[in-house]
Amino acid sequence: MTQQIAVIGGDARYLELIRQLQALSEITITLVGFDKLEQGFTGLNQTDFADLDQGNLDAVILPITGTDQQGYVETVFSDQTVQLTSEWFEGLDDNTVIFTGISNGYLDAASEAANVELIPLLNRDDVAIYNSIPTAEGMIMMAIEHTDYTIHSSRVIVVGFGRVGNTVANKFAALGAEVSVCAKSIMDLARITELGHTAIPFDQLHEHTRDCDLLINTVPAQVVTKDAIQHLPPHGIIFDLASKPGGTDFEYAKQRGIKAILAKSLPGIVAPKTAGKILADVIKQFLLQREEKI
Repeated sequence: MTQQIAVIGGDARYLELIRQLQALSEITITLVGFDKLEQGFTGLNQTDFADLDQGNLDAVILPITGTDQQGYVETVFSDQTVQLTSEWFEGLDDNTVIFTGISNGYLDAASEAANVELIPLLNRDDVAIYNSIPTAEGMIMMAIEHTDYTIHSSRVIVVGFGRVGNTVANKFAALGAEVSVCAKSIMDLARITELGHTAIPFDQLHEHTRDCDLLINTVPAQVVTKDAIQHLPPHGIIFDLASKPGGTDFEYAKQRGIKAILAKSLPGIVAPKTAGKILADVIKQFLLQREEKI
């Protein structure tokens, strides 16, 4: 039985995602929000959002950003205005699955009210771990662009030891940086030490920033506070990899004259093909498993 898939909006990552999905048999793909591509996709149906028959869809793939709090979808390759209203969700079949990168209160509530399954891909451990690789490479690229000294022998503090923080710390250490990692749990602090990094308890971060060249935050909460920033040397730079609005007191950093950069969506910027394949692999696995059940 052929599954009907709609891809609504998306950035450069989605070009590779669509190519990967095209390789699957028993799937029909409809694109919404890709009408301004210089080179289209052969054999795929492109349609206006108003003409999309959502009641016949088995799956909907939304952009990494999902929607805003009013249901509007970002369409990078189109001037179309796309709003997924609560009425639009109600028009979906109960068996429809919605894939998004991240969710929010609006998406959660609308999908729940319509009784459809919502899968935030970036919440999955496998996607987050795979994505941490282009994120770390993008972070290295930015560090090189914004400094006049080598990463080798530079003093780097990574705040957070989750899926991204772990990879970032290891990649910078592999380039010869002196890496410290700030974490909360005793287990994480032990693992950090075992990996050869310097472990910093969260409540002691401010005691270590005096000797920091690059402060890299991965925690989506305000953890890089005034206390930590005020001790940074004048040449110190903060890179915040957490989702918007980040975990840094950017206003205080500006007052102190410390460069602080919110580095958003690095996988999509530095390696859209790889990032698109990561997303496609997870979606393909889900669709194939679903096809076997039908």
